Amino acid sequence: MTTGAMEQLPLRVHLRDSARFASFVAGANREAEHVLADPAGPRAVWLWGRPGSGKTHLLQAACAAAGERGDAAAYFELASAPSWAVLEGCETLHVVCLDGLEHVAPDAGWNAAMFRLYTLLQESGGRLVVASAAPPASLAFTLPDLRSRLLAASVHQLVELDEAGLCEALRLRAARRGLELSEEAALYLVHRLPRDTHSLFDVLDRLDDASLAAQRRLTIPFLREVVGGR
Repeated sequence: MTTGAMEQLPLRVHLRDSARFASFVAGANREAEHVLADPAGPRAVWLWGRPGSGKTHLLQAACAAAGERGDAAAYFELASAPSWAVLEGCETLHVVCLDGLEHVAPDAGWNAAMFRLYTLLQESGGRLVVASAAPPASLAFTLPDLRSRLLAASVHQLVELDEAGLCEALRLRAARRGLELSEEAALYLVHRLPRDTHSLFDVLDRLDDASLAAQRRLTIPFLREVVGGR
């Protein structure tokens, strides 16, 4: 299956166009990025870390990269998944990414469905990638066999970007949107907004709209008008 358009992938959640390995600022998370970017890497991978550490970006990038290779992939946001039945048939795919494992770990139906999927993907040579906000050992699975197999996966803790990394991520995202954001302007935002990528990118989206409406560049005086501060 080719990716031409991302909607051709058997997805239950639409992939963000910006979620690519090329647009991921790794910082201290480079090992996890390399593991997922390597199609010959581990067949089972578990990422965990606080919100904003890059889990969703990497999972969706793994799906996008699979599609670009002509492999079928699926990404599921488990917090909003209607039931474990969404996993039916996924054993035929090359890559399956499950985001927010903590939301379904205590559910027996999900445990059985994930164990079946894990087993069949291992037999077929497919890859299962899971992510959670909580540490793997803290999740209360109801099926011991599932817990033991997932804990034996390639486990990687993701950490938030430092100041330099956040500035780099902002400037890269701005450039992909056709915006010019200087180092000084990026630093201004990082110093005055919550230091997580979700918050920063949301503000950058607002600035993009405001810049287009006002026909102004993203200078510090303009940022001050839009987001406040000195």
